[in-house]
Amino acid sequence: MRFTEKEEAFRKEVREFIQRELPPGWSGVQPGTGEAWELQRRFTRKLGQRGWLGISWPREYGGQEASPIEEAILYEEIAYHRAPAEAMLVIGVGIVGPTIMLYGSPEQKRRHLPGITRGEVFWCQGFTEPGSGSDLASLQTRAVEDGDDFIISGQKTFISVAHLADWCYMIARTDPDAPKHKGLSYFLVDMKSPGITVRPLISMTGLHHINDVFFDDVRVPRESLLGEKNRGWYMAVTTLDFERFSLSATAGYVRRSLDELIEYVREARQNGGALAEDRNIRQRLAEMAIEIEILRLLNYRVLWMHTQKLIPNYEASMAKLYSGELTQRLAHTGMQIMGLYGQLASGSKWVPLGGSISGAYLNSVSATIQGGTSEIQRTIVAVRGLGLPRG
Repeated sequence: MRFTEKEEAFRKEVREFIQRELPPGWSGVQPGTGEAWELQRRFTRKLGQRGWLGISWPREYGGQEASPIEEAILYEEIAYHRAPAEAMLVIGVGIVGPTIMLYGSPEQKRRHLPGITRGEVFWCQGFTEPGSGSDLASLQTRAVEDGDDFIISGQKTFISVAHLADWCYMIARTDPDAPKHKGLSYFLVDMKSPGITVRPLISMTGLHHINDVFFDDVRVPRESLLGEKNRGWYMAVTTLDFERFSLSATAGYVRRSLDELIEYVREARQNGGALAEDRNIRQRLAEMAIEIEILRLLNYRVLWMHTQKLIPNYEASMAKLYSGELTQRLAHTGMQIMGLYGQLASGSKWVPLGGSISGAYLNSVSATIQGGTSEIQRTIVAVRGLGLPRG
């Protein structure tokens, strides 16, 4: 894949910005801590000041109308350098922003989009419920009309960054008598609204990133309704397409992990011999490098669709499916190469690469679940991409 001189100059500009703006030792900040989140807020505001959040968005919404290729370069460099901007880029810029641009009223666009591009407003997603995951349309959270308001009651679970978010985009049932896909509506809810309770869920890595969110008779104004009442499912499906592509845009992360693993193999010795001399290890790393390039091409295909004013559907599912499973394969490869040392946690005296492999291995468990399981993605590709009948 080749880039123009202008695109390469932009890549260089982004790299220099990241190196200049992140404080010394920032990579040692423990993820999921208050210090890490504050660093993320400061860094994303700086991205917003440069006009790089929503860089491809229309200027009227705070973007620069840059090409999708420039946007991809920005994402790749931020991911490769593990700069703390994921919550804003994935959720705000990648998911809810495009959804509001498609379905929001002029007032909703004016109110919400500038805060995203300035890096000032964080969002969370209120879709998953304890009994509604892959079968999202079975959700039970209710929104009942009361004069000029809606009253929302129910529980959402596994909600990323809900404890830090300013706003939540969510779907709730507004017509309990309609077929389950027909009676849902889409809302934009201020997380400071009375009646919202956020309860932390600690992941297997020991970090706080996800939450339970309870809505106890939360009153929201009618202006919180996005699009038409009872048409929320169709907007949610579009949101999920945006989410799947955003979650797949991890080529920079896995490429950085591969580069570090290659450097480790070059220097490490096991059983009296250099790891780099092991033909099986070299072959496996070469396969990983090829797979990462495949992921980049899948992502660029989706970006091309955006340039054609198309909304990716099964194409986004292909990228998300491949990304999630590649993330797991790479983490598993790292654990196999490092052996028992790979299981050591960050801070251990003997841990290689600062414990990044064990952390990546644990985090990768969710890669084939969040945003829709691999089984769901395969079904979408089969039915909508290949035209196969539903099973």
